[in-house]
Amino acid sequence: MLRNDQLEAWDRENFFHPSTHLAQFARGELPQRVVTGGSGVFIEDREGNRLLDAFAGLYCVNVGYGRTEISEAIAAQARELAYYHSYVGHGTEASITLAKMILDRAPANMSKVYFGLGGSDANETNVKLVWYYNNILGRPEKKKIISRWRGYHGSGLMTGSLTGLAGFQKKFDLPLDRVVHTEAPYYYRRPNDAMTEAEFTAYCAAELEKLIEAEGPDTIAAFIGEPVLGTGGIVPPPAGYWEAIQKVLKKHDILLIADEVVTGFGRLGSMFGSDHYGLEADVITIAKGLTSAYAPLSGSIVSDKVWKVLEQGTDENGPIGHGWTYSAHPIGAAAGVANLDLIDKLGLVENAGTVGTYLRKGMTDALGSHANVGEIRGEGMLCAVELVADRDSRTFFEADKKVGPQVVAAMLKRGVISRAMPEGDILGFAPPLCLTEAEADRVVAATAEAVKEVLG
Repeated sequence: MLRNDQLEAWDRENFFHPSTHLAQFARGELPQRVVTGGSGVFIEDREGNRLLDAFAGLYCVNVGYGRTEISEAIAAQARELAYYHSYVGHGTEASITLAKMILDRAPANMSKVYFGLGGSDANETNVKLVWYYNNILGRPEKKKIISRWRGYHGSGLMTGSLTGLAGFQKKFDLPLDRVVHTEAPYYYRRPNDAMTEAEFTAYCAAELEKLIEAEGPDTIAAFIGEPVLGTGGIVPPPAGYWEAIQKVLKKHDILLIADEVVTGFGRLGSMFGSDHYGLEADVITIAKGLTSAYAPLSGSIVSDKVWKVLEQGTDENGPIGHGWTYSAHPIGAAAGVANLDLIDKLGLVENAGTVGTYLRKGMTDALGSHANVGEIRGEGMLCAVELVADRDSRTFFEADKKVGPQVVAAMLKRGVISRAMPEGDILGFAPPLCLTEAEADRVVAATAEAVKEVLG
């Protein structure tokens, strides 16, 4: 389609795209897509393509595209009051209401919500709060954070350090000090074929215990983990994992940060992953599903236990010296209020559980016996298909073959967007929570056809 504009040229000449091969894009070797609209689980681009977005943007458009209830709430808030800060006790009707709505849905031990803009800054906040907490308690050496290999917690300095994926650290001088990593709860990639799931859970807990003892329990402040590994491969934990991990943390008085940026607000078929897996978190990170990405907003939900120490700290030292200009931005807060209302009204938490189960069953029926499909896994509206060179020996493809990206490209030709997950040939699916069974069938058919095209 010929256009009398220079938008595509301006894109390559001016726009610094995140998570992109910059040189290839600038040279025109990578495709570009200008997205112009969306409705339900579909997006549209300026070339007229209509694509089923089976990854909900970046796991985030939970209610689906084109929800006028949220856009109208944003517009109404912008007309009434586009901005005021939240420092020194200031608030807006939207930010106060949203904090109440979040705590009404959060696990029972949670106390207050601090608002930011994205998951990365929320986890930066969490680290600062954990350090402050231990300083107030007179434990200045208790500052290290344990994360997990293959975990994803953001792209900042500390959050990029917490992330356990090499591509987010290479050449950035990360990880920084005070961050150490332990075993990923990834049973399919267990170190020993003979390990049962229960044995692997015990192994993960033992490795954590070993790391804590090596570093010194008095130096470890917190453990951070996603209830289900997200970008690291969409990996639900093995049975009994969180119970075993929390037992170790409590033994050594180590705080638990539950990163629910992906799992919060319904994606697992439960409102929070913490409730889904029985986590008793001290801090919970929220973002994506909070507004379904209709406006930037994140949050750190702090427990009663942590909040009492933060109050003590301000009695001793004056106002807490942490804040963002856009904390609790009223437009983001208005989007959050409308979004959470819509999740309830449409029954999307329940739909994520039922249609998500249907999607995984469809994938298993279509691809479960394929010679190059090692595992099909997921929970709620999360699903992954792991491709391997040989399923019997768990032999993985060489990275330079780019099998996963090839299959994702073949799916795109069939009008379905999925994601090639990093550090493996893993097809990732995280559709909007409004996905129907008919739309799930379309995702399964496109995946099966694409795998056959690439691998036979």
